Amino acid sequence: MKKFLKITSIVLVIALVAVFAACGAKDDTDADAPKDVVKVVNIALTEEDYAFGVSKDDAELQKAVNDFVKEIKEDGTLESIINKYYDKGEPTPVYSAKEDAAKDQLIVATNAAFAPFEYLDGDAYYGIDMELMKLLADKLGKELVIKNVDFDAVCSTVDNGYADIAAAGLTVNEDRTKFVTFSEAYFKASQMIIAKADDTTFDACKTADDVTAILNGFDASKKFGVQTGTTGQYYVEGDESFGFDGYKVTCTGYSNGALAVQDLINGNIDYVVIDEAPAMKIAESFNAQN
Repeated sequence: MKKFLKITSIVLVIALVAVFAACGAKDDTDADAPKDVVKVVNIALTEEDYAFGVSKDDAELQKAVNDFVKEIKEDGTLESIINKYYDKGEPTPVYSAKEDAAKDQLIVATNAAFAPFEYLDGDAYYGIDMELMKLLADKLGKELVIKNVDFDAVCSTVDNGYADIAAAGLTVNEDRTKFVTFSEAYFKASQMIIAKADDTTFDACKTADDVTAILNGFDASKKFGVQTGTTGQYYVEGDESFGFDGYKVTCTGYSNGALAVQDLINGNIDYVVIDEAPAMKIAESFNAQN
């Protein structure tokens, strides 16, 4: 028994020494851990509705799309697909058929650089909109064709008769109704700011009014990046149809949000304004690469 107590005491002393040594030692793990390069200012600056832009000349398709949106809202399909991209589910790849006038096809215009709504991985399309368009095509008994174009050409592609429907995280807007007829809304969205991780400019902000007060104090020396043709551009530059006054900053357009954020990291611009969901995805991607 005495021998056991002696051994136990030695083990206990060794354990205590190890604990105290660990407490006093320098922790290199935290110092070496990757640090975020960008952050999203998590305050919604706008309130928007996303909808699909349908050919103005196709009343039958307009009704079919509205019926589809109503159905997927009611039966939980929409929520299930959205959760794949927000709750780390398993996204489903969508493939485009080759356009063929002899076949019964649903031709969708998109800009596949707007995750989580549409993006490419090899020849597979992913995203909330892409999965919904595949379901719509199947429901209509049509083959799905996806046309990947610049964002600011998505609605005009439909208007010019080169596509039947626009699905590209489109904010409902009066100007865009010149080109398409909007379906019922299927998603609520907002604009947010991406800043460098060490930027404290907006840290004390609690509301959108707090953020806009700071933005209104900026001049042309502040450089903002946006995806060309998106609501973010209209928010920064100002647009009457959206009801945005704009700001006195310098605004630079990019073909996609990731390029804008890369320029932010490179120090060429100060901030990026883009829709909330893409903002979160882009920031997550860049921080994971660091």
